[in-house]
Amino acid sequence: MAVALRLNRQGTKDRPYYKIVAVDSRKRRDGRYIEQVGTYDPLKEGANYEIDLEKVDKWLSVGAQASETVASIIRKSRTAASK
Repeated sequence: MAVALRLNRQGTKDRPYYKIVAVDSRKRRDGRYIEQVGTYDPLKEGANYEIDLEKVDKWLSVGAQASETVASIIRKSRTAASK
């Protein structure tokens, strides 16, 4: 089973809100996921994400692939945590 870390869209029309989830890569975008590792709110100003880096590291260590957007959020979170 190929696991991906990607966004799962929530919210209503014109008010997007995303969960960052670990999911089987063959599932639909908003289908059932294995575990939620964070959230992302693109309409919020400033730090518009929350992510559990321990869970992310666990999934990446077992071979999960992060989408481009999720990889960017992970990078931002790591730099913010190191400061």
